[in-house]
Amino acid sequence: MANSFKPRSISSSIVRTTPASYSAPETDVDSETLARTIAEAADDRKGADISVLGVAEVSYLADYFVIVTGFSNTQVRAIARSIENKVAEQWQRYPRRLEGLTDSSWVLIDYGDVIAHVFLKEEREYYNLEAFWGHGDRQSFAPDAADVEDGTDELEDR
Repeated sequence: MANSFKPRSISSSIVRTTPASYSAPETDVDSETLARTIAEAADDRKGADISVLGVAEVSYLADYFVIVTGFSNTQVRAIARSIENKVAEQWQRYPRRLEGLTDSSWVLIDYGDVIAHVFLKEEREYYNLEAFWGHGDRQSFAPDAADVEDGTDELEDR
């Protein structure tokens, strides 16, 4: 059976950016804490295979990538909205750019020092960012039972 997956350009979707006139309040949140908050927000909406890649040593783009899988366009949108809402609520930070929300097969949420990628399963397998950025510091996000009960999750080094 032939693979019916056809990659789509992320740039073909509507792009939302923070208005130039908007001045974000300064928050005292480090990149790792922001990445953890993003991973927790994705987990809140049942995001799967949540990975955190520390890319600060190998890229000037960001300090961390958070990569998440959703299993439907609706779930991908819900995960992206959960990330936006939780980061805004906890850290008063808003994305510099948000791309792909209309199509919802790959949503990119750029906070500057942390970039979240929320993919449909097929898109994630095709683009395979973990392999491309494999020389970065890969961490997996796994809430354990005790942390789930007290409302905290943690990043674990692999």
